[in-house]
Amino acid sequence: MSRGREVLVRAVLTVAVVGAFVAALLASGYQWDFRPIWKYRGLYVEGLWKTLAATGVGYATGLVAGVFVALARLSRTLPVRHLGDLYVEIIRGTPFLVQLLVAYFCIAPLLGLESKFWIGSIALGVFAGAYIGEVFRADIESVDRGQFEAARSLGLSRRRTMRHVVFPQAFKRMIPPLTGELIALTKESSLLYVIAFTELSFAAKQVSSRTIKSFEAYLVVAVLYLTVTIPLSMLARRLERRLGQSARSGVEL
Repeated sequence: MSRGREVLVRAVLTVAVVGAFVAALLASGYQWDFRPIWKYRGLYVEGLWKTLAATGVGYATGLVAGVFVALARLSRTLPVRHLGDLYVEIIRGTPFLVQLLVAYFCIAPLLGLESKFWIGSIALGVFAGAYIGEVFRADIESVDRGQFEAARSLGLSRRRTMRHVVFPQAFKRMIPPLTGELIALTKESSLLYVIAFTELSFAAKQVSSRTIKSFEAYLVVAVLYLTVTIPLSMLARRLERRLGQSARSGVEL
């Protein structure tokens, strides 16, 4: 199927699905009224801004943590490698909601941290670090072992081999899954409402309680999340297509 026809088919199917969803909402018998919601549009704007800010800080923190996690899990030193494994197992083995509550009620008071923004953002970063670290580790290990051996045979040190041979190849493979992690983290940020941080979900809760229009309040939130995640998903697919071939070819020595 040609590219143009594929785009057309996707567009038609998208319109059909959205149309069916809208028709189902209209046929439900519920009296839709978004006028009260519009009065509180400022809360949604604030919630969207804080959601993006917390996600951005959390993602940046996760990238830094992920580098250390990947290096730890690739380390030849057993204690270091075990600590990396332990971190990944604990974070990936427990729900983010539980981690957030522990951070807010237990760890933050011990550190004297009171800002809900920083508590939530750092918690997101710690959570993302385990998954991003696995992306780094898996893509580094996916580089052909012969590349390591060829570089070492040419006299490159382990550090220079990683820097000049392995990382350039692995980096191309990391971009699509890292974009996917950003999308996932954006959605995970909705749980920050449990610590009364004014992100989108908390804004919808406030609007719902003031207008008694729960469906409308949360439907607006769903649309706002889609306006963020759909472009990111499209970007991830595009990057995967463009980088896939070059990632497979790699860097030959």
